[in-house]
Amino acid sequence: MKRAILLLATTLPYLCNEVTAQVKLVEKITRQGSELVIPYEKYLLPNGLTLVVHEDHSDPIVQVDVTYHVGSAREQIGKSGFAHFFEHMMFQGSDHVKDEEHFKMVTDAGGTLNGSTNRDRTNYFETVPVNQLEKMLWLEADRMGFLLDAVTQQKFEVQRATVKNERGQNYDNRPYGLVSEVASKNLYPYGHPYSWLTIGYIEDLNRVDVNDLKNFFLRWYGPNNATVTVGGDVKTAEVVKLVEKYFGPIPRGPEVEKVVVPAVVLEKDRYVSYTDNYIRLPLLNIVFPTVPNYHKDMPALSCLSQILGQGNTSLLYQQLVKQQLALQANVYSQLSELAGEFIIRVVPMPGKTLADMEKLVRASLDSFEKRGVTDDDIEKFKGSIEAQYINGLQSVSGKVFQLAAFQTFTGNPNMIGTLLKMYSSVTKEDVMRVYNQYIKGKHSVIVSVLPKGQENVVAAADNYTIDNSHYTAPDYGYTGLKYTKATDNFDRSKLPGNGPNPVIKVPAFWRKDLPNKIRFIGAENNELPTVTLTIAMPGGHLLQSKDTAKIGLASLFADMMNEDTKNYTAEQMTIALEKLGSSIEVSSSRDAIVFTIESLKKNIDKTLALLQERLFNPKFTETTFNRIQRQTLESIKQSKTRAAMVADDVIAVVNYGPNHIFGMNESGTESSVKNITLQDVENYYNNYMTANNTKVVVVGDITQNEILPKLSFLNKLPNKSIELPAVSAKPKEVDKSRIYLVNIPKAAQTEFRLSNVTGLKYDATGEYYKTGLMNFALGGGFNGRVNINLREDKGWTYGARTNFNGDEYTGDFTFSSGIRADATDSALTEVIKELKTYTTTGIKDEELLFVKNAIGQRDALRYETGAQKAGFIQRMLQYNLPANYVDQQNKILKNITKPEIDALARKWIHPDKLNMVLVGDKARILPGLQKTGYEIVELNTDGKPVEGGEGKKGF
Repeated sequence: MKRAILLLATTLPYLCNEVTAQVKLVEKITRQGSELVIPYEKYLLPNGLTLVVHEDHSDPIVQVDVTYHVGSAREQIGKSGFAHFFEHMMFQGSDHVKDEEHFKMVTDAGGTLNGSTNRDRTNYFETVPVNQLEKMLWLEADRMGFLLDAVTQQKFEVQRATVKNERGQNYDNRPYGLVSEVASKNLYPYGHPYSWLTIGYIEDLNRVDVNDLKNFFLRWYGPNNATVTVGGDVKTAEVVKLVEKYFGPIPRGPEVEKVVVPAVVLEKDRYVSYTDNYIRLPLLNIVFPTVPNYHKDMPALSCLSQILGQGNTSLLYQQLVKQQLALQANVYSQLSELAGEFIIRVVPMPGKTLADMEKLVRASLDSFEKRGVTDDDIEKFKGSIEAQYINGLQSVSGKVFQLAAFQTFTGNPNMIGTLLKMYSSVTKEDVMRVYNQYIKGKHSVIVSVLPKGQENVVAAADNYTIDNSHYTAPDYGYTGLKYTKATDNFDRSKLPGNGPNPVIKVPAFWRKDLPNKIRFIGAENNELPTVTLTIAMPGGHLLQSKDTAKIGLASLFADMMNEDTKNYTAEQMTIALEKLGSSIEVSSSRDAIVFTIESLKKNIDKTLALLQERLFNPKFTETTFNRIQRQTLESIKQSKTRAAMVADDVIAVVNYGPNHIFGMNESGTESSVKNITLQDVENYYNNYMTANNTKVVVVGDITQNEILPKLSFLNKLPNKSIELPAVSAKPKEVDKSRIYLVNIPKAAQTEFRLSNVTGLKYDATGEYYKTGLMNFALGGGFNGRVNINLREDKGWTYGARTNFNGDEYTGDFTFSSGIRADATDSALTEVIKELKTYTTTGIKDEELLFVKNAIGQRDALRYETGAQKAGFIQRMLQYNLPANYVDQQNKILKNITKPEIDALARKWIHPDKLNMVLVGDKARILPGLQKTGYEIVELNTDGKPVEGGEGKKGF
C-alpha cells in the first residue's frame, strides 16, 4: 500500500460560487501489488464535512453514501427511537424536493436507495448509473441543509405510524422478537445508550412531538458530524467540485464529542424472563459483556464464538444439537462502538427446560476448557475470515460501506488491511485468554423466553430489578439551537441534469453442451480472485407430485447430502472447507437439487476435490436421518407461529388446492415428513443423480479452458433421463373474492396475501415480461400506488407490494403486506380500491414515463457482482434465452403504450375474483372484516377449514 499523508497540508483551489473554496486533501491511498486495500482519496471541507472518494471503473455505476455519526446511542430515557425515526423523516422531502420525490427521483434514474440506523450511526445511500451522480449529491445535500421547513405535522404523524408498524412487524409480532430488547435493558445500566433498541419504545414514539425531532436534527445532522463517501466509475476531481458546490455552503453544526461510558460490570448472574405469545418452544439467551468494536480482543472473541457455536463443528452443535437435546444452539460476538456482547442462544427440543439448557451450556464451556483451542480451529477461522473480507469487496456498495464505517468510527478509512492482519494474527493463546477474561466464571444476563402456558420451563426465577434511582439525563446541548440555511450563489432549486448515458454491456459469457447432456454456461469476472459454481440436477419438489404422501423428501435429501460422506464426517468436511475459505452447500428447489460452491481461485482444485467426495460418496446413516427428520418436524411446527410464513403457505393452499403439488410447502408437512424413511433418501440418490440435463453455471476469475477440465469428474455421473412429472397448472377458478381468515391471537399486525393463479409462465420477451412493466406503477416499487397509499399516506404498513411471479410451470398475481391490526378492514378496502382504479382508468402518462425511465436505466446496476452475473447467465441457460434478449426487452419497454398497459391490467388483475388470505388476531379484526360484505372462511395454519369457524365454504 502506498499512503500519501498530506494532513491538511495540501489544498485544491478552484472557482465555485464565484469565490475561491479550499478543500483539503488529507490522504491518498493506492494499491501496491495484490494487497487487500480499497484505494481512495480523503478530503476535508471547511465546514467539517469529510469526503472519501473511491474510483472503480469496472462498471458504469456510482454509490453515494452519507453517514452521520448519530444512532440510538445519542438518545436518552423517554426519547428513544429518535435516530431511526429521523431516518424515515429524511425521505419526506426538503425545501427543493417534494414529498415522496426522493424515492421517485432515484428510481426514475434507474437506481436504488435506502437508509439504515444502528446504535452508533445512520446512513443514507443511493446506487445509480454514473450519469446520475450530480443529482444524487444534490438530493443528499438538500436534506442535510434544507430539511426542517419541509417537516410538517402531517408527515410527522404518518411516519410515526409507519415506525410503530415497523416495530410491530420486526419485533412485537415476531417470534422471539423482543429477546434483544429485554437482554439490553437488563444488561446495561438504566440510561445507558445501549439499554434500548434502535427502534425505540412505543410509549416514547407516542410521546415525541415534531419539535423534539427538529432539535435532534439540528444537534446531530451537521456536516461536521458526517462523512460523504462516493465510489464507482467517477473522477475524483469532479466529485470534489460537486461536493464542494452542494455541501460546502451548509453551515457547520454544533461540535460533537465522543461518547464515553464506563464498561459494564455485573455483580451477579441476572435472571429475567418474559412470555412470548408467538412461540411454541422456549429460548435461552445468555449475554456476557465484552469490549467495543476495533478492540484488540475483537478477533479472538470472534474466533471463540465460532468454536463454541457456529456451524456443525462447534461445541454446542456437537453436544446439544447433534445429540437432539436442542433444536438450535448458536454463539455470536457482537461488538458496537461503546461496548460488546458475547451471546449464547439455545432453543431446546420439546421436553427440555431452559434450566436443562443452561446446565448443558455450562457443561459445554467446561468441556471447551479441557479440549482447548486446536490448530484446526485457528486455521479454519483464518480461512473463512479471508474469504469473507474478499467477498465483501465484490460490489461498489460493499467498498463504500466499508470506507464510510471505518472513517466514522476510527477516523481512518484504510482499516481493511489492519483488520485482516489482526484476524490473521490470532493465536490459540489469544482465544483462551479472552475466554478466561470475559466468559469463564464471569456473570451474565440470562433471559428466558417462555411460551404462553409454559412458564415453568424458566432457567431460574427472576432475580433482578432495574435500578433507575441513580439516573441523570445527559445534557446533549439542545437548548438554543438555531436553524441556519446555506447561502448559495447558484440556484439550488434547479434540478441537476443527467450526464451522458453510460454504455451498458451485458456480461460476456460462454456456453458448452457435452455429449452426456450436461449444459455449461460461464462468465469470466477477474475483479476479485474468487469462483462461484452452481450445479443443478433435475428433480426436487416436483418429483413428489405422484406421491404427495412424502412431500419434503427432496428437501430432506438435500439436508442429508450436507452431512457425512464415506471418507469425511460432516465435521471433517466443514473443517477442510473453512481452512480453504470455501463452501459447498446442497439445497433443493421446485425442480432441482442444487450444489452451490464458492472458493478463492487459489483453492479451487482442493475445493472441487471435496465436491467430488460430497457428490459421489455420501454416507446415509440412520442416526443422522433421525436427527434431521426430527429437526425438520420441529421447524415445521415453529413456522406455524410465524404469521408471514403461515400466510405464504395458506395462500398457496387456497390458490392451488390442498392436493396440488404447488399448494404444498417444499419442506413438507408433519405427516408427510413422518412418512419419509432412510430408504427413501437412498432411493432418491440411486434414482435421480444424473448428468442428463444437469446445468452448470460458473462465474469468477477463471476461464472456460481452465474450469472445464477441472469439472471433468461430472462425467462420472449416471446418464439417466429424469422426466419431471407433468403438472397441470391450470388457473383455479375463483368465482368471487372472499376472505380466508387465519387466527394468530394477539398479533399486532395482519399479514395480507391477496392472490389468484394467472397461469402466466415466465417469458423474457412476451406477455409475462409486459405484465411486469404494467405492475411497476401499481406495486412493483416503492413509489407504486399501493405502497404510497398504505405506507406513505396512511402509515398503516412498513411496506406493500404487488407481484406477478412465474416460472416454466405456472404463474400468479399477489398483493402482500403486513398491516397494522386496527387498520385491517380499512386497508383491505383501500387495496381493492387501488386495484379497481388501476384496471378501470389505467396507468397515468407520467407513471408510464416513470416506468420507462426507471426500468430502462437500471441495467447499469444489474451485472456488477458475481452473484448478479451468475443470475443473469443462469436464467439464459434455464430458459434457453437468446443472447440479445435484454436488447429485445429494452425495445419492448421503449415502445410500450398506455393502451397496451391498460389492456394488460384489465386482463390479468381481477379485484372481484381474489383469494384474500388474512392472518391476524381474529378477535380484533373480525368485526371490521364482517362489515366489508365479503364472505369469510376461517382456516387453520395448515390452510384447512376450522370446524365451527366463520363461513361454511372450503375450497
